[in-house]
Amino acid sequence: MKQGGFARAARIEDREVTKIKTKAAREKKHKCAVRTCRAEFVRPAPFVTWCSPECGTALALAKLEKHKQAAARAERVATREKLAKFKSKRDHLADCQRAFNAYIRFRDRDEPCICCDRASTGVDGLGAHGWDAGHYRSVGSAPHLRFHEQNVHKQLVLCNRYGAGRAVEYRAGLIARIGLDAVEALERDQEPRHYTVDQLIALTAHYKQKLKELKAAAA
Repeated sequence: MKQGGFARAARIEDREVTKIKTKAAREKKHKCAVRTCRAEFVRPAPFVTWCSPECGTALALAKLEKHKQAAARAERVATREKLAKFKSKRDHLADCQRAFNAYIRFRDRDEPCICCDRASTGVDGLGAHGWDAGHYRSVGSAPHLRFHEQNVHKQLVLCNRYGAGRAVEYRAGLIARIGLDAVEALERDQEPRHYTVDQLIALTAHYKQKLKELKAAAA
């Protein structure tokens, strides 16, 4: 047989193999993409991943819902970005303080009040939200220490807001918790700390991330 004959025979054989593989692929059973179904079926076309019209409708609706959620998330991000442009430095400072305080309260979630050693918020008529992130050296007298983690601890609202911070008791509790040397270092600390808007935004993200990591570790 001439070389051309061999080539034709090889092509015919390849086509037959391809037909066999295609037929096998068509007849192969696949599981329905709907998680609550997962029935086995033979696909009438390669793109069909559902076993019935009902499952096809369910997949289409799920896909539509997914697109709606993605669009809603994108809109929320865009809205936040627009609002951020109108925020003042004071607004960013408040955002940062909230993120920092939330981190402190969760960090100390298993600790009692720093100054009175009470662990329950059910005392003295306090509700479930009776905890503050209380500063040893107050923000008013030492604004440079507002985000110093050793200067801030979980404190009962009753002690922080209505007990003038209970500085003497706070100091005793702080010494027990971080040591006298660290407390005296806080008391000597007069180094100014001035934050730009970009630094406040970064610090807010930092404490949100720290809180997220703490919660994940505690789960």
